[in-house]
Amino acid sequence: MKLINKRRRFLRDALALTGAVALGGCDKLSQTDWAPKVLGSATALSHAAQSALSRNAMAREYSEADISPVFRPNGSTDPQSSEYRVLAANGFADYRLGVGGLVAHPLALSLAELRALPNRTQITRHDCVEGWSVIGQWTGVQLSRVLDLAQPTKTARYVVFRCFDAMDDGSEYYESLGFDDAYHPQTLLAWELNGRTLPIPNGAPLRLRVPRQLGYKMAKYLRRIDLVASFKDIEGGAGGYWEDQGYQWYAGI
Repeated sequence: MKLINKRRRFLRDALALTGAVALGGCDKLSQTDWAPKVLGSATALSHAAQSALSRNAMAREYSEADISPVFRPNGSTDPQSSEYRVLAANGFADYRLGVGGLVAHPLALSLAELRALPNRTQITRHDCVEGWSVIGQWTGVQLSRVLDLAQPTKTARYVVFRCFDAMDDGSEYYESLGFDDAYHPQTLLAWELNGRTLPIPNGAPLRLRVPRQLGYKMAKYLRRIDLVASFKDIEGGAGGYWEDQGYQWYAGI
């Protein structure tokens, strides 16, 4: 318990420090020299604390009275790729979430097919590495249910999320999770925020919600999911766009 409290105190202080910078978006944080060092120290504590916690430890869930008046979007807010613009213009009626890589049964799921699966609604907090937080109600399908349909092979170790939004350097945004968080009951592929269809600034048509980790892990504008054995041949090899810039892969809170 002392280790967990130490970890939480450190993250609280780190978040307060990053919040003092008063940046406009998480995409600018990596321009500071100290960000990777702060995140690296926080992650060292996170890994130590994670080993002392159950893999099924739950993030706090809140009441409807706690929901923030505005759910501030993080990162990019309006992807401009031609593929995304065509899908958005048709209300995402032609959207398909691809699931492939090291799986027995590759998938291409429409929003209707995703919504037909058993879903979960939860009110959780979003913590940005900059130091701000918001609380929202999310509805979606547990990622574990989609993975069960695809049936990862024995060699699969990570779940990689590829997105429609492009970064300033032209690369595609991507993120990843290990199986502990991928199969956690609170990890969702969400299509609804605060009882309404997910808005584009918040990640429409589908985004990842991982309430046990910081916001940069919660990929928006999901295009496809791939099961992989390692990251070595994916972009910078660190498991995510920001990880390739120096952020740590595990961002637990």
